[in-house]
Amino acid sequence: MPVPMRVKRISPFLVMDVLERAQQLEREGRRIIHLEIGEPDMETPQCVRDACARALAEGRTHYTHSLGIPELREAICDHFKQRYSVDVHPDRVLVTSGTSPAMFMVFSALLQEGDTAAVSDPCYACYHNFIEFTGAGALRIPTNEEDGFQFRAEEIQKRMDERTKAVMVNSPSNPTGVVLDPQNMRRIAELGLHVVSDEIYHGLVYEGRERSMLEFTDDCFVLNGFSKLYAMTGFRLGYLIMPERFVRPLQCMAQNFFISANTMAQWAGVAALREAGPDAERMRNIYNERRLVLLKGLERIGLPAKSRPTGAFYVLVNASHLDPNSQRLAFDILENAGVAVTPGVDFGPGGEGCLRFSYANSVENIEEGLDRLGVYLERREKPLTA
Repeated sequence: MPVPMRVKRISPFLVMDVLERAQQLEREGRRIIHLEIGEPDMETPQCVRDACARALAEGRTHYTHSLGIPELREAICDHFKQRYSVDVHPDRVLVTSGTSPAMFMVFSALLQEGDTAAVSDPCYACYHNFIEFTGAGALRIPTNEEDGFQFRAEEIQKRMDERTKAVMVNSPSNPTGVVLDPQNMRRIAELGLHVVSDEIYHGLVYEGRERSMLEFTDDCFVLNGFSKLYAMTGFRLGYLIMPERFVRPLQCMAQNFFISANTMAQWAGVAALREAGPDAERMRNIYNERRLVLLKGLERIGLPAKSRPTGAFYVLVNASHLDPNSQRLAFDILENAGVAVTPGVDFGPGGEGCLRFSYANSVENIEEGLDRLGVYLERREKPLTA
């Protein structure tokens, strides 16, 4: 029997292709500097690990409420009250096994075949796959380096039509590290579309501060989790805040498709929100140091970032003068310099010609990677051609 088209349409996640090739080279004895993956290299805070172990020791190993344990949902609401001065009722919170299931459920609830959802271009590589799996289409809205990769409401409005039902916002952004201007967020909230706001990099901002979409409208979907800020990628713990009218439909989806998030991970999430603030701040300061080292080093070797990233842990630079094919360039750098970077085309047509560098690695490794890239660039005699 043939593979269904909705499955065949799923594009590969190129950063994983780079990572897997890098790992193969490492098995062959090569030392690779990893600047491709967006995963914290730091230890999960001890209080979080202790809470998870305690839950296991106490026998908290069974299903929870499909929306999540009340203690975690209450902690999430307290967090939003303290950080953003917004009131959220715990019944509007759905705890998920990472933010990916939340995206799957939200777009399934909002989109029908033939609809579109607006996304920035470039944007996180998987957004369009979540959207297109529903039978809808991703409406890519160009952003540009000269404008700081701002996702602007007026550009969305120019391209949207009666079939455009939602808009996906990501601030701070992957891959650009941009933090959206608050007035722009307000204008996006006023477009009349369902707003889905991916806030997974909140807490990782180094200049100014991030804003939650809930500060501009209560009628939105906010995705967040614990992977990035608290170095908890393996816990697979996220959450969704939704408008009240969507609670029961999304809860039914969660009951059928996922039952509930991991119980021990949920108790770890309570500890993260209640106790791990100092750990998160320490990690944020380390990321900022790395950001400044990477930005300075990229400029030194002739790959300056024209748009200065102020959040997340990524820098997106234009390298089209080296090779307009970013996938080919990324693999050439990997093979010949031993530095793993992500091809910009992974993030959409607007990312082609660019390379994304992650600074979720030590200063020492970042500096070694930059030195290797400098040597690589000096050895290049001419741009690659097709």
